[in-house]
This record gives sequence, C-alpha cells and structure tokens, in this order.
Amino acid sequence: MSDQKRSIWAWALYDTGNSAFATVVMAGFFPVFFKSYWSAGADVTVSTAQLGLANAAAGFAVALLAPVLGAIADSGQTKKKFLSFFTCLGIAGTTALMFIQKGNWPYAAALYIAGVVGFSGANVFYDALLPAVAGKKNIDYVSSLGYALGYLGGGLFFAFCIWMTLRPTTFGLTATDVHGLTPLAVKKVMETARAAAVTTSFLLTAAWWLVFTLPLLLLVREPAATALPKSTAPLRDGFKQIYQTLREIKKIKPVWIFLLAYWFYIDGVNTIIRMAIDYGMSLGFVYTDLIIALLITQFVGFPCALVFGKWGQKWGPKNVLYITIVIYLGIVLWGMLITDKTEFYILAILVGLVQGGIQALSRSYYSRLIPQGKTAQFYGFFNMVGRYAVIFGPVLMGISGYLTRSPRAGIASIALFFIIGGLLLYAVKDDNTKLSKQP
Repeated sequence: MSDQKRSIWAWALYDTGNSAFATVVMAGFFPVFFKSYWSAGADVTVSTAQLGLANAAAGFAVALLAPVLGAIADSGQTKKKFLSFFTCLGIAGTTALMFIQKGNWPYAAALYIAGVVGFSGANVFYDALLPAVAGKKNIDYVSSLGYALGYLGGGLFFAFCIWMTLRPTTFGLTATDVHGLTPLAVKKVMETARAAAVTTSFLLTAAWWLVFTLPLLLLVREPAATALPKSTAPLRDGFKQIYQTLREIKKIKPVWIFLLAYWFYIDGVNTIIRMAIDYGMSLGFVYTDLIIALLITQFVGFPCALVFGKWGQKWGPKNVLYITIVIYLGIVLWGMLITDKTEFYILAILVGLVQGGIQALSRSYYSRLIPQGKTAQFYGFFNMVGRYAVIFGPVLMGISGYLTRSPRAGIASIALFFIIGGLLLYAVKDDNTKLSKQP
C-alpha cells in the first residue's frame, strides 16, 4: 500500500472512532440517561431545559473557538497537535461520565459540554487535513469514505452497547442473583445493571475513540505550513485573523453565499438528528423501536455515503447536494403524516440514504471554494456555521409544536430550512464543470 493510501485510510478511520461519541453519547444514551438518572425526580420540562442549556453552551463554546483555533493552526504545522488536544479533552470528558452519581446533573452536564467541545474542536482540524490527505482529484470520495467508515464503525459499536444494556447479565453487570426475588426486586436489580451498562458504554466509547485516533497521529503527515512569522500572542493574532477572514469571505461571494445556504439546510439536518427520537416518542412510539431506527440510519448511511461520494465525483458535488436537499424535504413532509413505526423505519432508511452524502459533499464542495493555504482558518468558519446550525431548528420545531399543540406542525416547520438552503445553494455562482473535474 502506498503512503498516500495509508494516509487516506488512517485519516478516514478517525471518523470511525469519534462517531462512537456522536452515536452512543450525543444521539443515543446521554439524553435518555440524563433525564432518567442524572436528573431523576425532576419535572420532565425542567430536565429538558437543563439538557437544552448544556447543548447550547457546548455549541456556543465551539462556535466561538472554531474560527480562532483554525486561524492559529494555519500559522504553523499544528493541526495534528490541536486535534490531539481536543480529542483528549473529549475522551476525558466521556470517561469521567461513568463516575457521576445519580441526581448529579450539573456535573454530568459539565462533562458532556467538555466532550462535545472536544469532539467538535477536533473536527475543525480533522476537516482541515482533508485537502492535503486526499488531493483535489479524490477529495469528494475521501470525504465520503470518512463519513462511511464513521457510520459503519459508529453503528457497530452502538449496536454492541445496546446489546450490553438490554442483556447486562450476559456481560456480568448484574451484582445480585435474581433467582427467587420478587418481580419488584428483580426490576430494581435490572435497572441498576442497565445503569452500569450505560456508564460502561461511556468508558468503552472513550477507549474506542482513542484506538482509532492513533493511525491518524502516526501515519498522516502534517501539510506544509504557511510561511508566517512566529506569533508571541497567538490568541490575539487569532482574533485578528478572524477579522481578516471575514473580510476575505466578504470578497469571495461564492463562499459566503454557500456558508449561508449550508447554515440553513444543515440546521434542518441537525434538527432531524437531534429531535427524531423526541418526535417519535411524542407520537407514542416505543423507545426501543426508535433506537432500532437510529441503528438503521447508521448502517444504511455506510454504503450510501460512498455512493454519493462517487456521484459527486461524476456529476459534481453541487448537483448531488440538490438531490439530497430534495430528499430531505420529502422526509420532513412525509414525517408529519406518519402513523406507525413501519413508516418511521422507512424514514430512517431515507435519512441514512442522504445524511452522509449531504455532510460529506458539503465539506468537499466547500474545499473547492476556499483559498489554498488557509484551510484550517476557513474550515473553522465552516464548523462554526455547523455549530450554530443546531440551535434555531430545534427552537422553531419546539415553538411551532407548542403553539399549535401538535408535534406534526413542529416537524413541518423544518421544511423551511431546506427550501431556503436549496435556493441559496442555487445562487452560488461557480464554474461547476471546472470544479468537478479539476485535476
């Protein structure tokens, strides 16, 4: 295997590691465990507000940090160092979750924020390494390969963790022999065992993340740094660089229009990711059915992300992005009409079909629009936009549902994000043939 291929696979495997955090912690166990364990006894609306504040705080912190860190990273060969730091922060926060006792929601929220900041902060530098690893010719496919391996690895690991929580006795997590106990006593023992399984899942997630980070650190070479004088005040210079970047973005019309389009449609995507289980529960579906749907999305997303990457190479990423946005719009409109879990499973398949594609092709298409030599700086803004695009969609969905007393009206409101995002993407003027076929 050539050095370039090793670098590509090492880079892509990192997504296998950090996707475990996204599936097990962010989308899967943490929201439910936060309500039932760390906020036990609190009113459901209070615990929802607590979790919402934790997510908002994490998103706001990353949104502020991303452009600064990206600007600093571009001034030297420090992308891997920053990636290592934030990955370690995420791993430490995830590991520490297993030690938080029942009812201690502030500590759980603080560690969750640390984990999300680590996860998102590392992604700034992970994305910034993409152009150097892939090269212009293969960037769409390599970007999609990362997402595909993330779906596969994250899905397999999540399936294992679900098995462990449903069958804790298989893994020796039941401290008491349940034979001869009353049904109520058995229920309490199993609840304790399942709590142990969830906290063990947090520890295993951290270990999984660490293992799949090592290939990137060992095999991916840092791209050459921009020839800039060494800074004595990197934080100050980072903020100065943000201002300069904003001025540059203002001059590059396709970049700022695309970022605006991306902000709208990825807000719709993130809202579906974060609110799907809540929406299903509001319609009366069983939580285990919703977890199965989440797993379906993961495994469908693996091959489809690769397929969309190939289509992006063949037809141009912008053209394929149109397809994904139209499909998402259909998902939202159908979602407001579903009545049974079979339809929910079909929607999960459709989400898996396009979720990886829209994320991967947005990342690779953006790389074609930004100046060379400033990838971390501009990807800092890209990630900042993505972080802010997880606030307004859930808020709109919640307000719409509350005012109409209908969760279906709430999900329908998300269609607005895809319509506006698609129209703005159309307004991005570029030589699409040249962009899709550059050597």
